[in-house]
Amino acid sequence: MTMQPSGPASWTPQENSGISIDWVKANGLTFEVAQAGEGDHLALLMHGFPELHYSWRHQIPLLADMGYRVWAPNMRGYGGTSRPDRIEDYQLNTLVEDIGALIDASGAKKVTLFCHDWGGIVSWHFAIKKVRPLERFVVCNIPHPLAMQREAKNWAQRRKSWYVFFFQIPWLPERLFSANRAERIGKIFAETTCNPERFGPEVRDVYRNAAARPGAMKAMVNYYRSLVRAGQYGNVGDGRVEVPTLMIWGDQDVALEVSGTQGTEEWVPDFTLRRLANASHWVQQDAPEEVNAILQEWLPKV
Repeated sequence: MTMQPSGPASWTPQENSGISIDWVKANGLTFEVAQAGEGDHLALLMHGFPELHYSWRHQIPLLADMGYRVWAPNMRGYGGTSRPDRIEDYQLNTLVEDIGALIDASGAKKVTLFCHDWGGIVSWHFAIKKVRPLERFVVCNIPHPLAMQREAKNWAQRRKSWYVFFFQIPWLPERLFSANRAERIGKIFAETTCNPERFGPEVRDVYRNAAARPGAMKAMVNYYRSLVRAGQYGNVGDGRVEVPTLMIWGDQDVALEVSGTQGTEEWVPDFTLRRLANASHWVQQDAPEEVNAILQEWLPKV
């Protein structure tokens, strides 16, 4: 049975942006998808925690101008996308299936996959397992799974990952993070960006309002609960990604050590790394001009 959207659209794009919001049925859910452009080559943009498709607002028009048909979905549980209640509904294999189902729903003949943070955790597994063919792969501030396994043994990364363990506590994390219209969500961006002017009140309000929806924070935290309990994260075989891959990394990341970028060539033969010294974990929002210039240089027009 297809679930219904969990609310109205979580973002209203500006009229002249070329971006629209639509609802797409895939994998038994209804996804809230920011769309732009047209054609047979899909640029699929997967966001992270605690974000939305809104986090790609600076890249969507660029990619549409380059000839791509752009879809940026709110992942399951986020914004107006359907919000399953159970922890097991957020297992990594299920999230990977969401990407495949969205690609199928698009009817695109070619796909370039973009990702950040949690969207990257899912997308790395998707690319490694070759669930659907990809032309290219773009990753923002999330290491290869085998690199992350290596880094998790280091004290510096364990200290940065404290919140993953906190999120295993029942009910308390979502209660704290959703209080006062998800005030803590706004503070996450304001306190960890390199460029606070990029995350003014109007930007923070988009994320806060989405996170404050009934059940939203529980769903967002359930990603972490399911990841730890199901133990699927390192199940990637030899970890090889055979398509050209670009990694864009903001060095001032409070959640992930930059050493997680090292050695990626072992699993990704055609690998390009671009580091931005004055960008944070929220790299595509924190330094959109630099990120867009890198994308324009690396991606072919279609």
